[in-house]
Amino acid sequence: MSAPLTISIIVPAYNAAGFIDDCLARIVPQMTAAHELIVIDDGSRDDTAARVQAHAAAAPQCALRLIRQANQGLAQVRNVGLQQARGDYILFIDSDDLLQPGILARLDTVIAAHQPDAIALDFSMWHPDRPDKNRVVRMGYAPATLITDADTILDVFFADRHLYAWARVIRRAIYAGFAQPLYPTHRLFEDVAVTPRLLARCRSLYYLPEQLLAYRQHPVSITKSVSADYCRDFTAALGLSRPALEQAGVSASVRDHYDAVVSYFYIGAVKNSYQLPAATGRALRRELKEIYRATLFGTPDHVLTRMEQGSLRSTSRRDDLRAARQVRQALADSLVFRLKQTVSRKVKLWQRQARVRALHKSAR
Repeated sequence: MSAPLTISIIVPAYNAAGFIDDCLARIVPQMTAAHELIVIDDGSRDDTAARVQAHAAAAPQCALRLIRQANQGLAQVRNVGLQQARGDYILFIDSDDLLQPGILARLDTVIAAHQPDAIALDFSMWHPDRPDKNRVVRMGYAPATLITDADTILDVFFADRHLYAWARVIRRAIYAGFAQPLYPTHRLFEDVAVTPRLLARCRSLYYLPEQLLAYRQHPVSITKSVSADYCRDFTAALGLSRPALEQAGVSASVRDHYDAVVSYFYIGAVKNSYQLPAATGRALRRELKEIYRATLFGTPDHVLTRMEQGSLRSTSRRDDLRAARQVRQALADSLVFRLKQTVSRKVKLWQRQARVRALHKSAR
C-alpha cells in the first residue's frame, strides 16, 4: 500500500533554464514517498523542459511530473498545478528560488503533529548580485504555536505584508473550496488577490520559525518593470479579496489591518508612477486615488490615523508613520511630495540601470 501524499510541490517555470537546475537540486533530494513535485513549463522557448526531464530521469524514485503547455501566464499555471495536485497540502515554489535543506521533513513533522490548515514560515531575501542586502524575513506569529483565533491569523498576515503564494503551506481542501479556476488571469499580483481569501477559510495556522526558501531578487524583473497596468493591478489586487472577507464576516480589526496594507500598496504604486512619462503619470495618479478609496473598507483618514497612532499590529512603527504621511500627501497632491518623488524615482532608475549595465559587463 502506497504512503499517502502529504505535500504537492508546484513549480511554475517559464524560460527558467538559467535557474531550474539549482531549484530542483534543492527539492528532489528532500523528497520522500509523501511528496510529489509538479513542474509546469509555461511555453518556455529555452531548454527548461529538457532540464526538468533530466532531473526526473536521475531520480526515478521521486514523484516528479512535468506538464508542458502553451504560454498562459503565471495565474493559469497556478490553476493547472492545483488541478493536477494530489497531496493534502500545497507548496508553491518559484523556479528561481532555493528551498532550504531539510525543510520538507520539518513540514512533515508539523503536519503529523498538528494537522493545521496552514503553515507559515520565514524566508530570506536573497540578492545574488548584492550579498550585503541579504536578510531574513520573519513572520509575526507566536513561534512554534498552533493558532486558532481567526483575527490573529489575518491580523498578523496583513501586518507582515508578505502575501506571496509560496509563503504559506495550505491544505489543498482550502483551495478546492473555492470556485475554480481560483487565480485571476490576465493581471499581475494574482497571489495578492487570492491568499487573503484562503487564510479567511483557515481555522488553524502553525508558525514554523524556520526559513522555507531563499527568495531571489533580480536587478530587473516583472516586479521592477513599471507600467500603468502594473500600478493599477498593484493598487487594486487586494480589493479582489474584499468580497470574500466581507462574506466571511471579518472583524473591524481585520478590516483595519487590511486597509493598512491597501495604503502601503497605494503609495508604492504612486511612487512607481513617477517613472512613467509626466502626462501618463499624472493621469494615472488620479485613477489610482479612486482605486485606493474604492478598495478600502473604511475611510482613508480612519486607517491613516490608526497607523499614525500605532494602534495596529506592525513590523515597523517608523514605516507606518512614513507611509501614512506620504499617503496623505499623495491624496492632497502635495507639490513637495511630487518634487521629491520625481527626483527620487529618477535617481533610483538610474542606479538600477547602472547595476544592470555592470552585471552585463561582468558577464562578458
